[in-house]
Order: sequence, then structure tokens, then C-alpha cells
Amino acid sequence: MDHIWSPWRMVYIQSHNKEPGCVFCNELARGNDMESLIVFRGQRAFVILNRYPYTSGHLMIVPYVHAAALEELDADTRLEIINLLAQAIQVLEEVYHPQGYNAGINIGEAAGAGITGHVHFHVVPRWVGDTNFMSSFGATRVLPESLDDTCRRVSQAWVKRA
Repeated sequence: MDHIWSPWRMVYIQSHNKEPGCVFCNELARGNDMESLIVFRGQRAFVILNRYPYTSGHLMIVPYVHAAALEELDADTRLEIINLLAQAIQVLEEVYHPQGYNAGINIGEAAGAGITGHVHFHVVPRWVGDTNFMSSFGATRVLPESLDDTCRRVSQAWVKRA
């Protein structure tokens, strides 16, 4: 069921079985990148799949430093994040051939940040018509592949670029 999204599911996710601590820091500590959906580790930041994606290939770029805002990061970390953002778009282009991208950052709950304590960027591949009747009427998103398949495909494409 990890391929379906709805607002009700998000409420459930945020209120049940919540592991203490930061979700990003916890995933880093697990030591199993495929299980944690980490597709690439840089020197100062890493790239991870969103467990509750808007579309297949929805990536997040996250600094290793646990910081709530962009201005709390040093210049080298901010630069690596921007470089990883560009690389993420190149990898997604190779794997999915999207027609566009949403790329950005939500800082603070009022701005829509679901994880407020650890700043991160989203890269979302988009296609014309990717919002269909399921999203509009059923408040549900259906993805064409599992997160495991997405992780494998994106990780392999990233390794080929290195």
C-alpha cells in the first residue's frame, strides 16, 4: 500500500507509529540505503526518495547537518545541495523523461513543510495530465511502480553518472 497517497493516510502516518527523532537522521542511521530509500550520498548532503510521493521519482535533497533553515547551513553545504538538485533533474530525465519539474523548499509549517526541523529540497518530476480523477475526486494518488523499483532505478542511474 506504499503507492497510494491520501490526506487521511497522511494524518494516520503523522499520528501513529511515529519513531522518535528526525525521520531523515533516523534513515541515515539505519545503514541500509535501499531500505531507507537513499539513492545517493554526497559529502555534505544526500538524496532520498519521498516515502509518500506526489509522482514516481519524487526526490528530496537533505543536508547531513540537522538544521531547520537554509541560512543555518554553511556555504559549501548549500552549494552541494544546489549541485545535487541539478544532478537529480538529470537522473530523473534519464529514468522517467518527465515533461517538467517542481523543485523547491518549504520552510516552516505555515509554508507546508511536513518535516519542519530538518531543511530539505523536493524535486518532483511532472507530466501533463499527471493529476487525474483519482487525485481530484478520490484524494488518492496511484503510482505506476513500487518505491523499491523507483529506488533501484534512480540509484542505478545515479551510479552510472558518477
